[in-house]
Amino acid sequence: MSPKTTVGNMLGNHLFAAPLGGVLARVLEWPVTAQQHARRNAMIAATACAARRVEREEVADFLRSNESPAVETDAAPTADPARSHG
Repeated sequence: MSPKTTVGNMLGNHLFAAPLGGVLARVLEWPVTAQQHARRNAMIAATACAARRVEREEVADFLRSNESPAVETDAAPTADPARSHG
């Protein structure tokens, strides 16, 4: 097994090891933190979508339960006799 690579192992005792160590550590940690943030954002979005879907289903159920039966009307509208005189 190989020893774990750390910033200190990579830079050694170089003159700029301390200033570069912080930058290099951030660069090495960036993919992990970016993935964690992306995963969190996806979970928040999925939760919001699920809540909207539940609300839509509740509204559809409410509208279905309060539907009134369709009223039948004549196919042709009746003409107004007062307007038929030209």
